[in-house]
Amino acid sequence: MSAYRWKSFAENEDRPSKPRRYGVTEMRSPDYSLFNHNVLQDIFESMGEYVDGLKFSGGSHSLMPKSLIKQVIDMAHHHDVYVSTGDWAEHTIPKGPSAFKDFVEDCKQMGFDTIELNVGSLGIPEETLLRFVRLIKSGGMKAKPHFEVKIKESDIPRGTHRAFGAYTPPAPRSSEFVEDVDLLIRRAERCLEAGADMIMIDADDISKHADNMRADLIAKIIGRLGIEKTMFEASNQRTSEWFIKQYGPNVNLFIDHSDVVDVECLRGRSLGRNHASVLGSSYFLF
Repeated sequence: MSAYRWKSFAENEDRPSKPRRYGVTEMRSPDYSLFNHNVLQDIFESMGEYVDGLKFSGGSHSLMPKSLIKQVIDMAHHHDVYVSTGDWAEHTIPKGPSAFKDFVEDCKQMGFDTIELNVGSLGIPEETLLRFVRLIKSGGMKAKPHFEVKIKESDIPRGTHRAFGAYTPPAPRSSEFVEDVDLLIRRAERCLEAGADMIMIDADDISKHADNMRADLIAKIIGRLGIEKTMFEASNQRTSEWFIKQYGPNVNLFIDHSDVVDVECLRGRSLGRNHASVLGSSYFLF
């Protein structure tokens, strides 16, 4: 079997060690049907140095007993990996005005580090979103608003008052979506001012496919928000490769757990010309 020389952070001065403020790799948890200690333990023990965060996928933690959630969180923390709730906060909205505060407290008690707020799914007024960010921060956790580049047409302020939070007469609700990256950026800036730690950018309509990347929008978002405060969802290894080639190893990426090896090889660029070949010999670590 061919021997591969494992990369060293010392070979790349731009790649900091954990805890990282940039060059962050957050991974999607394995599908809950495979969610067991062995899967995560194998990932953490072999690649834990290169995984910064774990995000529960699709509200999978809602199907698990709290005792198991706590065990998974403790395992992640043992490897210096933060844990995010993923997209689940929106399910608290129909339960009443105090439900979100209770949700934050529950997350804190279980040991979550980050609460993600899917702005499109929440469907709440802008000032309420900012209040949620402040509630998360006051609870001692990190807040990560999640934005999509397409916004419901009825949510876009009308007339000359386009400032985030400005009063506008209510518009009829619409299911039509329109692209408005400027509004996304203004909303994200306001969230950062309220204390949000990172802004997640959804892959839909911006980075879903490597052959159709919206380089103009991505450059505008990074230019306004900064590379340290922005995380992009990379749907597959090819989109991860595009981001790293364009913005270097410091770009923050949310990836599938199966892409951790490839992404770190791309960040380091020291495992040979064909990083995909690592897949055939990297899981010798497991």
